[in-house]
Amino acid sequence: MGELTPNLSVFLLILVRVSAFFVTMPLFSYRTIPAQHRIAFALVLSWTMYYSIDASPLEINGEYLLLILKEAMTGLLIGLAAFIILSAIQIAGGFIDFQMGFAIANVIDPQTGAQSPLMGQYLYMFSLLMLLALNGHHLILDGIFYSYEFIPIDQMYLPFGNGEAAYYMARTFNAVFIIAFQMSMPVVAVLFLTDVMLGIVARTVPQLNIFVVGFPLKIGVAFIVVFIVLGVIFTLVRDLFGIMLQTMRDLMTIFGGG
Repeated sequence: MGELTPNLSVFLLILVRVSAFFVTMPLFSYRTIPAQHRIAFALVLSWTMYYSIDASPLEINGEYLLLILKEAMTGLLIGLAAFIILSAIQIAGGFIDFQMGFAIANVIDPQTGAQSPLMGQYLYMFSLLMLLALNGHHLILDGIFYSYEFIPIDQMYLPFGNGEAAYYMARTFNAVFIIAFQMSMPVVAVLFLTDVMLGIVARTVPQLNIFVVGFPLKIGVAFIVVFIVLGVIFTLVRDLFGIMLQTMRDLMTIFGGG
């Protein structure tokens, strides 16, 4: 079909990858950011990155369409991996809610539009504020920019055939689940001991309606324990941010054939 304007042919590929990142990437993909702002930000970021990427003009043909598909998959998969890792905070909140008796009272997360546990939403909002305070959004943008050093713009495909990416993500999700369990373990353990105590009380004082007493008691105990261990929880959240950025880098290395 001939050669497209050199500027436009490369710019479109950059725009596809950056836009795909913004579809799934934590913080930048949330509904509370208007779509017009995200599109404008993707355009400005792509135009800025265009002058830093050394790429020769490309022709519009079948290979160019494959490059567009590869760029979209790169942004979507790496952004999705980062999003899933941060979901460990929601998993920890789900563990806590189940023990507190809040599992039935899920709320709608305004960021994603999905249901999330009450404690998970509480911890997640503070985690996002912590991510902004630590300039994590700058590091995410750095990851988008430096992705071209790992996955060249003219690479035709992503190496899914050897299964290395799937194996790496399986090990990463295992580590993330362990961190989620560590975040919730202090609260879950104390609530388990509270259940044991209530069971002993129910056997020794049959006249006491344990369901009426136990529900507010467990909620109060859980809030006290969360307040005490909040610093430990957010230390693990900080480690989770490091895992997220490292996973993005390792995935880019795998997709780049490194």
